Amino acid sequence: MSSNTKLFNPVLVIGCFIILVSFSIRASFGQFQIPIALEFGWPRAEFSLAIAIQNLAWGIGQPIFSAIAEKIGDRKAIIMGGLVYAAGLVLSSAAVSPQAHQTYEILIGFGIAGTGFGVILAVVGRASSNKNRAMSLAIATAAGSGGQIVGPLLAEWLLSFSSWQSVFMIFACAIIGVLFTLPFMKVSQIKNQQEVDQSFKDVLVKAFKDPSFAMLFLGFFSCGYQLAFMTAHFPALVTEMCGPILSNGILNTIGIKTTSALGAAALAVIGITNIAGTLGAGYLGSRYPKKYLLCGVYTGRAIIATVFILTPITPESVLFFSVFMGALWLATVPLTSGLVGHMYGLRYMGTLYGVVFFSHQLGGFLGVWLGGRMYDIYGNYEAVWWVGIAIGAFSAIIHLPIKERSISLAA
Repeated sequence: MSSNTKLFNPVLVIGCFIILVSFSIRASFGQFQIPIALEFGWPRAEFSLAIAIQNLAWGIGQPIFSAIAEKIGDRKAIIMGGLVYAAGLVLSSAAVSPQAHQTYEILIGFGIAGTGFGVILAVVGRASSNKNRAMSLAIATAAGSGGQIVGPLLAEWLLSFSSWQSVFMIFACAIIGVLFTLPFMKVSQIKNQQEVDQSFKDVLVKAFKDPSFAMLFLGFFSCGYQLAFMTAHFPALVTEMCGPILSNGILNTIGIKTTSALGAAALAVIGITNIAGTLGAGYLGSRYPKKYLLCGVYTGRAIIATVFILTPITPESVLFFSVFMGALWLATVPLTSGLVGHMYGLRYMGTLYGVVFFSHQLGGFLGVWLGGRMYDIYGNYEAVWWVGIAIGAFSAIIHLPIKERSISLAA
């Protein structure tokens, strides 16, 4: 392990910056839902399917890019991810059919995998001391929340004077730009000889035979469902359920004058409060059993979502919901990734977390696609919302039997 006892180091700082930019772009796709559908006259399900495919490709690509990073180097894997990400955005800007968008979203999904949590958290984890690891993972995850703040608001502002195609090109340039920070990212290597000696196959076999790993896999599904559904559909849900124009009042006073702006602001508020929630999860995760904290996070999400859908939806209730849901938004990531590293070691943490994350993205695919499909059938999002509450309750329960202990991987 790294002997560096400082919390902040170049690996953490650069890793946070890469995740910030990557997730800013990813979090903005909900803002394109209505503009693209209006331009081409597509049903809501068409672009929803494209975003759903993006989430699925992200899930498939996560263990692949993590394995590439562990094989040829983290920086090379990140460069590959950034180039694929940019290519997907450029090609999507020229797409004029749903099928083209859906195809190019595969590239975007793989690009997110190469510049997102799986690769970056593994690098950050190896560069951190045992004492600081939980907090370092939380800080890197909080950078994703920063993207949640920046992305939707930036996209909304750019769309106010540019076409969505131009915004995609701007985002492609941004993701290429972050690659120039990689020379400053000096990656730490594993120094625990027992972990170095383990083969990739040995680690996977140990993990796949462990019931606790299966529970982590199943439990992460609802997180992906809820987050991806809201990122893709919440701006549209807000636009349609709060009316075309906001009434005068405090929201108007602070510059939120349309429901489109309210949708972007809601995602930004989620990002702001999630920074505190994620850092809190990292702090608590180094002191208390992570499985109980995860159970609490999923229970809290289910309660908040239930209260929101059962009460009248107003601009004010949207922002209140965003505050409370945001506090739990990405709190699962440092806890889940921390559990993987604690239970199975750091040597192949990226790949094992990537496997667990695949479940997250299966949930993301279902949440985004089902949201668009059920909207086209029923004309609202209520049914898919209740599905999210139900599977959230399931995740809260399934984390309880997890055995939170380090498994010896010695041959």
